[in-house]
Amino acid sequence: MSWAKRSMSALLTAVAVTSGAACTSDHNSAEDSASCVYQVTYEGRTYRDVANVEFTVADKLGAATKPPCDDTGGQGEGEEPATTTETAYAVDGISPKVAIAVGDTPGDVTFVAAYSGNELPTEVKKLIANP
Repeated sequence: MSWAKRSMSALLTAVAVTSGAACTSDHNSAEDSASCVYQVTYEGRTYRDVANVEFTVADKLGAATKPPCDDTGGQGEGEEPATTTETAYAVDGISPKVAIAVGDTPGDVTFVAAYSGNELPTEVKKLIANP
């Protein structure tokens, strides 16, 4: 075999191996492809996260449940997805029926609000408008 044919053969082999490795890499993990909205339930109400809200965490309320994310389109049916529990905290100046903060500690919380349809509650709009 000539030098040119050996070089071309080596190059094609390298390209094939690289292409195969790229196709089998784990870039499509469940976390990377999850598309669920962050939401929790507390005392029978469902809350969704709200960004850019200035708030103060108040008293610890109890446990909020984060429902499982089912964004697989029916894959893995028969498996019961796990729910997780986070601590719910009151938000200073707002009824827990309207909004709460959830997280492991008061310093690491996410602000969540109970929506009416797709509308934010008036009390939450005021927090966003008056930081």
